[in-house]
Amino acid sequence: MALSRNRRGGGGNADYWPGFVDALSTLLLAIMFLLSVFVLAQFLLSREISGKDAVLDRLNGQIAELTQLLALEQSNAQDSEDQIASLRASLGALEEDRSRLQAALESNGGNAAAQSAAIGALTESLADEESISQRARSQVELLNQQLSALRQQISALESALEASESRDRESQTKIADLGSRLNVALAQRVQELNRYRSDFFGRLREILADRENVRIVGDRFVFQSEVLFPSGSANLQNAGTGELDQMAAAIKELAAEIPSDINWIVRVDGHTDNVPLSGTGSFADNWELSVSRASAVVKYLVSQGVPAEHLAATGFGQFQPIEEGSTPEVRRRNRRIEFKLTER
Repeated sequence: MALSRNRRGGGGNADYWPGFVDALSTLLLAIMFLLSVFVLAQFLLSREISGKDAVLDRLNGQIAELTQLLALEQSNAQDSEDQIASLRASLGALEEDRSRLQAALESNGGNAAAQSAAIGALTESLADEESISQRARSQVELLNQQLSALRQQISALESALEASESRDRESQTKIADLGSRLNVALAQRVQELNRYRSDFFGRLREILADRENVRIVGDRFVFQSEVLFPSGSANLQNAGTGELDQMAAAIKELAAEIPSDINWIVRVDGHTDNVPLSGTGSFADNWELSVSRASAVVKYLVSQGVPAEHLAATGFGQFQPIEEGSTPEVRRRNRRIEFKLTER
């Protein structure tokens, strides 16, 4: 729809301040959403890393136990080797004694029976020592086999640890890439919604900016309640429906242009002053009145063809004033209906 810059004639400079404020607020929303995604990603990563750390701790515990066992087996092997050395020394001494006895037998020629018995005893003792030495060698061989198996287990554990660290690095890389893509997507969505929001406010500015009781406050269009409702009532009066008809036309044009994958709403907020309602009215308090007025505006916009899924009604009573104070003018300014285009 082609809209005039000024329906009463005459040119004017474009007011870029509301668009700038709108861009800042949207950027803040995008940053908050991004921080939420980042915190969620950090939470998931911390859970995964915590699980990996538990596995690493178990692996380190097993390695420590195997290391202690290896040290013990090495100590046992050293003791066995010392024992074998001692047996070999004893065997050498026995062989020397046997040689001396044989030499003495040959030189003596007498007492052959006694000497033969002594030689037999020495030979038997020598056989026992050789048997002990053989058992010690078998134990050393078994210990060597156990050490080899322990080294293989340690090597397998080190390989598993390296694989786990590699998976951790890959997970961190994927998370960083996901965050980068989310940032790009969010920036694109924010820019696109900003463009439609600027168009929407530009149209409303052209339609409603010259109205005395309609003004722009930040990123919102504000209607004074007196334009739409009688005092203390939530029933729309005929004088205000014309303004709402123009608002409905602008929202319908916007709904036709914004892509379906962008979730957006026009939020209608009801506000009252801080004067308590009398107990004889239809509403218990200002909060209930503000909600009813916002709902009445939303229902009227829906009746004019605005998609209901793109509208929301909220009431704030007297708890979100534009100005603080109790003068008649401040109270009048605080009695209002606000329209804001935002993400759902």
